[in-house]
Amino acid sequence: MFRSVTSRLFACLLACIALVPACAPKKAAGPAKIVVWSQMDPEERARFEKNIATYEAAHPGTDIENVPYDTENLRQQFQTAAAGGGGPQVIFGPSDQVGPLSLLELIRPLDETMPAGFFDRFVPQALDTLNGHLWAAPDQVGNHLMLVYNRKLVPEPPRTAAEFLAIAKKLSKDGVYGFAMNVNEPFWLAPFLAGHGGWVFDAAGNPSLDTPAMRDALGYLADLKGKQGIMPAECDYQVAETLFLEGKAAMIVNGPWSWAAYRKGGIDLGIAPIWDMPNGSHAMPMTASKGYSINVNVSAEQLPAVIEFITFCTSAEAELVDAVALGTLPSHKDAWIAPEIANDPTLKLSQEAFAKGRRMPVVPEMRVVWDVMRPGLQQVMNGSKSAADAAREMQAAAVQQIAGMKR
Repeated sequence: MFRSVTSRLFACLLACIALVPACAPKKAAGPAKIVVWSQMDPEERARFEKNIATYEAAHPGTDIENVPYDTENLRQQFQTAAAGGGGPQVIFGPSDQVGPLSLLELIRPLDETMPAGFFDRFVPQALDTLNGHLWAAPDQVGNHLMLVYNRKLVPEPPRTAAEFLAIAKKLSKDGVYGFAMNVNEPFWLAPFLAGHGGWVFDAAGNPSLDTPAMRDALGYLADLKGKQGIMPAECDYQVAETLFLEGKAAMIVNGPWSWAAYRKGGIDLGIAPIWDMPNGSHAMPMTASKGYSINVNVSAEQLPAVIEFITFCTSAEAELVDAVALGTLPSHKDAWIAPEIANDPTLKLSQEAFAKGRRMPVVPEMRVVWDVMRPGLQQVMNGSKSAADAAREMQAAAVQQIAGMKR
């Protein structure tokens, strides 16, 4: 998913960048071509295309092109293009990408770019400040993992670790798994790490991966997968997704981006917070926003149209349509408290789960931490490495790579 920013790449990219002075004219000056590079799931992309069509209809002569990427390629391709003086005007994706992109000075500080008072529209939980600046305009908040279950198989969701295991074991028969989850990516490990009392950084901002909490979280997931017999032997995102959609997995851990596709696939969908850990503590998913950043190479002539488009995308009206259709939580204050949200049981549960989560750090070091956690997680899950060895190696690699990134 993520790769670290090496010192060589850092030096090279900094040498290539030419900052364009930030300015924010209040009105777009005529027709424009705006290219957006985005990280969106298919259902989210379809909704975005409808918003684009609405905007283009109200702005004759304006052409918006959306180019989809997965998370890793989005960041890598944008870094290369923007460092060379090119790239799209707008990049849309998860909040943790602003760490390396702002460090490399490839995106504009939006608190100095957008009109005065622009950020007053958002709920505080949606805004991430890094080095005193806001680098993205969020159109949704949350991005958090929850327990998703098939009501035909699980009438009531488990609340405790014991309830979860009992339900999952009872349902694991006749070609059906009680549970499936992506155990290849560390984002899915994070709620269990936090629920066991750990976190990816300590209070001083240093990586804190070689801890009892990390060993316990890895051991807990490995036990569910290897010993309890409730999960398939190989279980990445696609496997878990397919099994759940086919009714062959009763429960899954996934985020709001997936719910529309599950409903469309005929699943009688239920959602709930992830069950409590064996120690009695809440699992705490990482929470984040997704939003729009502006390429540093956008010219003064292009900027008004870009600002107007982002302002539309983060309006209460646009966000509310997306929230109801997709199950995402809006970042706009008015949309957050709208009746459409308050009267939707799924979205209300999502807000409650979001409140139990812990904010994902947007610092550049977060990318390093994802990278070093991934191989250790996978090795523990396939039985080739102990939790203790994996945690120790994660920590050593994180310290080494972060030190190299800062040189």
